[in-house]
Amino acid sequence: MTESETAVYQRQGFGQKLGFGTSSALVMIDFTRGFVDPAVLGGGNIQDAVTHTATLLAAARKASIPIAFTRHTYAPDGSNFGLFNIKLPGNNLLTTDNSNVEIVPELTPQPGELVIDKQYPSAFFETGLASWLATKRVDTLIITGCTTSGCVRASAVDAMCSGYRPMVVRDCVGDRATGPHEANLFDLQQKYADVISLQEALDHLPPSGSNM
Repeated sequence: MTESETAVYQRQGFGQKLGFGTSSALVMIDFTRGFVDPAVLGGGNIQDAVTHTATLLAAARKASIPIAFTRHTYAPDGSNFGLFNIKLPGNNLLTTDNSNVEIVPELTPQPGELVIDKQYPSAFFETGLASWLATKRVDTLIITGCTTSGCVRASAVDAMCSGYRPMVVRDCVGDRATGPHEANLFDLQQKYADVISLQEALDHLPPSGSNM
């Protein structure tokens, strides 16, 4: 974007800071084999995002904050395929009996960490995520995952709409191409979320055992 284009946002007051609240959870969107593999639905900088997220996940576990993963997946018989499958037929490869929906080994969930299956972009749409977060008294989501322009964006928008402060970690989200990745990070920062660095996320976490 040109300087004159970004100036419009500044002049109109976009891009204000939400800031962290008092209690955070880490949410990792669709870091599964299929979304990391360029031969299936991956590519771009998604593997880099996985690598950085492994660092953040280790810190989140040490801090004992709530941790949730999402998997984009469908029934093996296709009975819950929907319009998203028409728009993106590659989704049909993401059935529960297929290794494409396994969370990547670098981020394997541990006992006590929530794994949510979803069929549409947002982690909130027709899932139990919001109620689970409410029981944990969470008000801030540290968001990582893929893709930046798809399920990460949809989840961040719905997080804000649901009353949660979305903190999208720039180093820990990825997309198939740089253009959509950067454009959506810009738009999220202007309207719906705080886009933060990995270091900012790490600095926010308590050193051990006491959630913020």
